[in-house]
Formats: sequence, structure tokens, C-alpha cells
Amino acid sequence: MEDAKIVELYINRDEHAISESSKKYGPYCTSIAGNILDIREDVEECVSDTWLHAWNAIPPARPNRLSVFLGRITRNLSIDRFRKEHAEKYGGGQTAICLDELSEVVGGDSRIEEEMIQKETLEIFLRRLPKQDKDMFLLRYWYMMPVEIIAGRFSLSEGAVKMRLLRIRKNLREYLENEA
Repeated sequence: MEDAKIVELYINRDEHAISESSKKYGPYCTSIAGNILDIREDVEECVSDTWLHAWNAIPPARPNRLSVFLGRITRNLSIDRFRKEHAEKYGGGQTAICLDELSEVVGGDSRIEEEMIQKETLEIFLRRLPKQDKDMFLLRYWYMMPVEIIAGRFSLSEGAVKMRLLRIRKNLREYLENEA
């Protein structure tokens, strides 16, 4: 089913919206949550909560790109769950590593990704990057994919990927400082 029709189902409060969303975007949302959370039950719960949050958000929201809308909900729910579970012992796992890497760029704010999305500065910055750098950045900091998998995907060494990500973060910091 097309995204516009699924959104209309939500707007019309038709419960088929949830089953259609799950059918079309369940694996996508599961992948996002799975890269952040280690426990399968937590992944499943975050994906299930995604449909509830979408139900509550549409209307008034009317997303143009349903995949991005649902992916963002899943990601935020998964990060919130991760933070809750690791509040005492921050560390370990890709989420903590990724958030630590980004905190070097934009400070210690616990809502880094939301703040940057609201200001649209990240989107503008990413449009200026070469495609491969943009893809690496998104795989690492949006999907929280491990460096070794990114290296394999781009046929690069882990060291090369880490260096490119470091340079991208440095460029992002400079960009944010100039925009402030």
C-alpha cells in the first residue's frame, strides 16, 4: 500500500493503518531498533510502540515521508529505552559510543539529535557532504551501525572509516560554530 493511503488510514482513525505500517515498515523499524538495543524483546516493544506513537501523532502530523517519520519514532523510542536501561552504567554498545562521539561535536546535551533536527542544521550540513561521507555518517550516527560493518560495506579498513568519521565530526563542529 502506498504511504499516502496509509497516512489517510491514520487520519481516518482506521486501525488497518497499524497493520499496513507494520507490514510495510516493520523490518525497517526492527533494523533501526536492533542497531540500538541488544535485547530482542526490547526491539519488538519499541517497534510496537512506534505504531502507537504514529497513531497518536497522525493527525495532526501529516508526514510526507512515512518511512522517515516512523524511523524517527522508532529511533527515539529505542534511544530512550537504551538510556533508561543504562542510566547507571553508561557505556558499552554502539549507542553509547555513537552518542559519545557526537557529544564531542555538539556538547553534552542528552537530546543532541532532536536539537539538530529541529534546527535543520544537520540536514543542510549533510547535503554539502560527498555521498559516501554522508552515507557513512548516517549509517554510524542515525542507524548506529558498528564501524566494522560500515568498513565492510565501503570496502575500507576500520581505521579509514574512523578517520573519515572523525573528519566529518570536525567539519560538523566547525559548521555548527559558524552557524551559531
